[in-house]
Amino acid sequence: MSIFKNINIDKLKSGLSKTRSAIFNRISEAITGKVKLDEEVFSELEEILITSDIGVDLSLNIIEEVKKKLVTESQRNEETIHKVMKDSLIEVLNRTTNLTDFEPDFEKFKPFVILVVGVNGVGKTTTIGKMAHNFYRSGQKVIIGAADTFRAAANEQLEVWAKRANVSIVQKVSGSDPSSVVYETVKKAIDEKIDIVLIDTAGRLHTKTNLMEELSKIKRVIKKLLDHAPNETFLVVDGSTGQNAIQQAKSFAKSVDLTGLIITKLDGTAKGGIVFQIAKELQLKIPYIGVGEGINDLQNFDSKLFVNSLVESN
Repeated sequence: MSIFKNINIDKLKSGLSKTRSAIFNRISEAITGKVKLDEEVFSELEEILITSDIGVDLSLNIIEEVKKKLVTESQRNEETIHKVMKDSLIEVLNRTTNLTDFEPDFEKFKPFVILVVGVNGVGKTTTIGKMAHNFYRSGQKVIIGAADTFRAAANEQLEVWAKRANVSIVQKVSGSDPSSVVYETVKKAIDEKIDIVLIDTAGRLHTKTNLMEELSKIKRVIKKLLDHAPNETFLVVDGSTGQNAIQQAKSFAKSVDLTGLIITKLDGTAKGGIVFQIAKELQLKIPYIGVGEGINDLQNFDSKLFVNSLVESN
């Protein structure tokens, strides 16, 4: 059974409108009317990319690539520069093309277990609910394990999302051992032949050692029941936090075997350029991005469509 691809071009363009204004609309303004594109103009283009959180090194590399490809002065027009920059940004993301595709083998690995980690406030709980909805639309049987037992509000929120997504949920009272929730969830998935298990985890600060120890314990509990699991460990980061999202990802990567990143809240920021920096620095697949608050607004990530939506407003 193939996975449901949730991609809505109009919603993607709408969700990325602030970043598009911050990058390509400003680039157009910088270029329009210029008789000659000199070093001053290219410096301005670099600044536009850097302030959109694409990163200093990557921004400089992109501008150098633009200069190389625009061999003659006649090529240095707005349309050509947009195209060259667009191609360069797609290339940045496509260097990890084999990593950005998320094609889980539900037949070979059943149940397929996804562990979801991230600090409080990044949209982790809502992302799990939206992911469950996407899998449900694929025709998969889904169960959620509410292992963030330290925050009562998280369980209540996750229960609401589980109902909205029409999927099962295992939860216990606040303060329960997270590993016991995980054990019951995976055991139920095995017994009831459920396809996908989504495990929510505590979202305390990534600098807390005990959180990392807890995640290690959860993994050990899962492996007692399923040798192949967890199949994926996704970190959820808030795209609107810019560089802080990178630091969170690096900190988690030191202690947890991350397999992918989900970048949320891109609709509320002009710093969506962080996606390029994340792809370059972390070399992890990006299965999903969040471009809105609705249940259908967690979209499968596609590098070409992502860049095109930043360039084209209609």
